[in-house]
Amino acid sequence: MIPAPSTTILVSRVRIRRSSLHLCNTAGSATFVGFFSVLIPHILPGEVATMSATAASPRPIGDIARMLDLSPDDLVPFGNDKAKVRIQAIRRILGEDPAAQPARGRLVLVSAMTPTPAGEGKTTMSIGLTQALRRAGKNATVCLREPSLGPCLGRKGGATGGGRSQVIPAHDINLHFTGDLHAITTAHNLIAATIDNSIHFGTDSGFAPGEVLWRRVIDMNDRTLRETVIGLGRVNHPIRQGGFDITASSEIMASLCLSLSYAELKERIGRILVGFTREGDPVVVSQLGIQGAVAALLRDALLPNLVQTLEGGPAFVHGGPFANIAQGTSSILATKLALATSDYVVTEAGFGFDLGAEKFFDIVCQYGKFAPCAVVLVATIRALKMHGGIPLKKANEPDPEAVERGRGNLEKHIENIRKFGMRSVVALNRFPSDTDEELAAAARICADAGEDSSVVTFFTEGGGGGLELAQKVIDLAHGNACSFKTLYDWNMPVKDKIAIVAREMYGAEAVDYRPEAERSLHRIDKLGFDNLPVCIAKTQQSLSDNPDLLGRPKDFLVTVRDVVICSGAGFLVPLTGDIMRMPGLPRKPAAQSINIDDDGVITGLA
Repeated sequence: MIPAPSTTILVSRVRIRRSSLHLCNTAGSATFVGFFSVLIPHILPGEVATMSATAASPRPIGDIARMLDLSPDDLVPFGNDKAKVRIQAIRRILGEDPAAQPARGRLVLVSAMTPTPAGEGKTTMSIGLTQALRRAGKNATVCLREPSLGPCLGRKGGATGGGRSQVIPAHDINLHFTGDLHAITTAHNLIAATIDNSIHFGTDSGFAPGEVLWRRVIDMNDRTLRETVIGLGRVNHPIRQGGFDITASSEIMASLCLSLSYAELKERIGRILVGFTREGDPVVVSQLGIQGAVAALLRDALLPNLVQTLEGGPAFVHGGPFANIAQGTSSILATKLALATSDYVVTEAGFGFDLGAEKFFDIVCQYGKFAPCAVVLVATIRALKMHGGIPLKKANEPDPEAVERGRGNLEKHIENIRKFGMRSVVALNRFPSDTDEELAAAARICADAGEDSSVVTFFTEGGGGGLELAQKVIDLAHGNACSFKTLYDWNMPVKDKIAIVAREMYGAEAVDYRPEAERSLHRIDKLGFDNLPVCIAKTQQSLSDNPDLLGRPKDFLVTVRDVVICSGAGFLVPLTGDIMRMPGLPRKPAAQSINIDDDGVITGLA
């Protein structure tokens, strides 16, 4: 019973008959025949960690679509186990004004306390809760972000859940999937190439070479590309400084995930600010005349991807903006589609509540015109102990006192949930090293903070490992405890918006601005972008902007070094700390453990 922190598990050559998989639950059925217990009854819970999602034969994707009242004709199939939903079906279901479409289902947001290297299992929790809701007779769908290849091959590994709570086909999803990230990469770099072409020929755009804001992207962790010099060579002038970000941080990614139609996507692309002229005037993509071509490259990428959970329930995996530099959740279009076709929709917000969830409430909910009816906050004993001062190498050693010492971080996130008028159930993701005394200590912390909690074992038991949590979520969703509100008004001055988030979410005393940030704020006011929401780029490792400050830091300043205008996506990005938009590989990348055999079986993509 060894839960992986956020990943799929080691491969075993177990093959399961496709026909047997139809024993899994179907929409609206309160009965469930356990997937592994029926198909492989001799497998013990402790052996789950030696199995993989590749061991399961997925149900035909048409069967999954029917749970959402979609027909095979509504799909663009990618093999038998994954598909995109056609734009005609989306229009039929959501109508001509998708933003105004009332939701049939109830939205549940999964977030977490401040993450640690021990791993909290937010994706596993989201999938497991969806499976548990289906076992409780609810037609539930999970909406997740697409994994980025950079982290998959770098430090994080795969991002499709773990154990008996995964989305499948896991290896396809973790690798190239349906090509969405490649399309976003190409669309982004078309803009970059057009900018340099304009500078080369001296066309009407009038770029000042030192005022080009648009960098290139690649879906790979490559620190050597953070800063580059381009234009070298006899015929490639002019020479200027450039660089690469990772694709998940592209404004194209953010814009796609906030768009509900091709028309809106094209409009967002057209208004992306890419630089300034020698006279100081802004240059946007529409002035380059390529917004149509960029949107055309994203034709298929806009369409949500439909796959399934390991227990045969529907899952949308679409879009992948990072939460420490963008909105950090799956696409609005996938969420709206799921809400129109399901009783319950479970989605996750990246990293801790102070990052992904704040942006979900203050940005995504406003553009999507929806609101959650409940929050599930993921906590682990290991994370509580690390926030209580225990090093990672000792996190598995029993220490109820350290759990108590780490309570400040969990309590702060519970407080933050209340600031949005929301209530939560704290999901205690149980690991084999957790003792009953430690779990009892964590439950007391939650009770003292006025929130209910539930111990879950989704990794080893699938949906059956959290039936109590599912019922508590159902009760919360049907109650009147939640009354959603935003943290700030978009029309406030930019500094006020930043200050509110820093004070209320992080617990900061004040915000300090570097000279470059002050210049950017002046430009933002001058250009009329001051009414956009703020999407603060901050470390995920601390409530503060200093990754070394664990627990619940106090008496600290948040330092804003610059503010980036993302006029296409429709938000401002204050940059704090040392946040970089291009990660590097660790000393031992996950890629060194990945292999493929002559049968095409991939191993090590954990």
